[in-house]
Amino acid sequence: MDSARPFRAFVSYCHADKTFAAWLQRKLEAYRLPKRLTDKVAPLPGQAPGRIGPIFRDREDLSAATDLSAAVREAIAASSALVVVASPDAAKSHWVAREIALFRELHPEAPVLVALARGEPAEAMPEALRTGPEPLAADFRKQGDGKRLAFLKIVAGLSGLPLDALVQRDAQRQMRRVTAVTVGTSVLVLIMALLLVLALRAQDEAERQRAEAEHQRAEAEGLVEYMLTDLRERLRGVGRIDVMAAVNDRAMDHYSKQGDLTRLPDESLERRARILHAMGEDEEKRGDLDKALAQFNEAHRTTAAILARHPKDGDAIFAHAQSEFWVGYAAWRKDDRATTVQHWQNYLEQARALAAVEPGSVRSLMEQGYARGNLCDVDHRDQRDLRRAAGHCAEAVRLQAAALAKTPGDRKIMQDLANRHGWMARVHVAQRDFAGALDSRMSEIRILERLAALDPKNAEYAMRRRWADIGMSRILIELGRAPEAVALLERNWLGFEPQMMRSASNQSWETGLRILLLLAKAQQSAGMPAHRATQARADMLIKRYVAMFPNRTKQIRELRTDIQR
Repeated sequence: MDSARPFRAFVSYCHADKTFAAWLQRKLEAYRLPKRLTDKVAPLPGQAPGRIGPIFRDREDLSAATDLSAAVREAIAASSALVVVASPDAAKSHWVAREIALFRELHPEAPVLVALARGEPAEAMPEALRTGPEPLAADFRKQGDGKRLAFLKIVAGLSGLPLDALVQRDAQRQMRRVTAVTVGTSVLVLIMALLLVLALRAQDEAERQRAEAEHQRAEAEGLVEYMLTDLRERLRGVGRIDVMAAVNDRAMDHYSKQGDLTRLPDESLERRARILHAMGEDEEKRGDLDKALAQFNEAHRTTAAILARHPKDGDAIFAHAQSEFWVGYAAWRKDDRATTVQHWQNYLEQARALAAVEPGSVRSLMEQGYARGNLCDVDHRDQRDLRRAAGHCAEAVRLQAAALAKTPGDRKIMQDLANRHGWMARVHVAQRDFAGALDSRMSEIRILERLAALDPKNAEYAMRRRWADIGMSRILIELGRAPEAVALLERNWLGFEPQMMRSASNQSWETGLRILLLLAKAQQSAGMPAHRATQARADMLIKRYVAMFPNRTKQIRELRTDIQR
């Protein structure tokens, strides 16, 4: 149980079970752990030792909402366990199902407990709990465990303490009452309790040692997962590649201390493969394709072995799909078209396999969209097969739009869909369909402006918005509207030049040089003499760029050719 999270548990319930949920919350927060077990349960921040709480229960009326509120999402993210109040009404509740799904997504390893309040188990269990690991269930009905034992089961699940120890504490309370009736009976019960304590202590010590080792491993794995998800996304948003590299090294250090990697569970090996993906991605951004490919190949070997053991497991399929993409991407950056096509076709096959295992899921829709988008890029390169490229890109847009419709407001999906519209525009331009290109660019820009409004300080959103303006400027030049392109590019250069000059990122420099070279072309197309000065400025900055990134000379040649074409 994560003692750094502010809530011990999040109680998910429907309106019909409000009274029961309130009673359960009060009873849990009022419960005192046995003194001899207090030091085995870390108190939450601001919580007195020996207490279970706080427990999160309150929520807004969601009857008219389209999704969970931010407060509920934050509470779920900040909870170490989930307690689901089960009843026939809860089984039909859309919001209970959403809360279960979000908790499992954010805390896949955390405990999920079921408190059966009403009805038979078959009709009271929410559908979301019928798949995946079987949750711990406590039956509060009279014909079930009864309130007392069921409550102790919930306490045991939240505290990580043995149920026997908690039942013993409850029995000791009953024993004190019996003492008033007969001394003889109380002595007998005391002797039996002492014998039980001796047996439990020996058992508890062995269990404690095993649980401590498992707890330490789980804590470390949880930290690695945080590094790979929330922390990495935040660092990407502020453009801190250097810090991201340090985070990757810290995560890999954890696995280097595990000794023989073959003894690790598959979930740990899959997480290590994701770190290798991240490290390869960062190496690629720094321009070291050989190091990037080495990281991707090692991850590919790992995920292939996991998939061979679990060929129908969605997570195993997804993990290997990522490896197929990254190996193909490294080959793409090295101009190895044959290897690229091989791995990206494999990526599409894995995405389809994922869709067969979890049809219609957001994850399977996005993976198919990514795979189609990659093949669009391959067929668009050098105008290899523009008709097929357009088909791949259009399908990628359709799939990712379907995914966004299932999760409105998901920023990652919004960003990816904007990117697909941008590539669709490039294909339209290559086909000389400038009306279609304008429509695609406007769709891209609308999404990016919405993202920027949600997170104005996000560096990646700002960079992608500039890329969209570059693409729009190229269309305007082709349409004979060069003065409009000049105005758009000048605004971008004015806002971006100071940032580019301070940056040590090749991506920032290549973006700035693309703006400047295209501005010179637009000025020339508009008959403006200023294009000579702009071109001279670009040539001077290119020399500085090549001095900073000597391994990017080829990219500059391709950039010049692309602009002139």
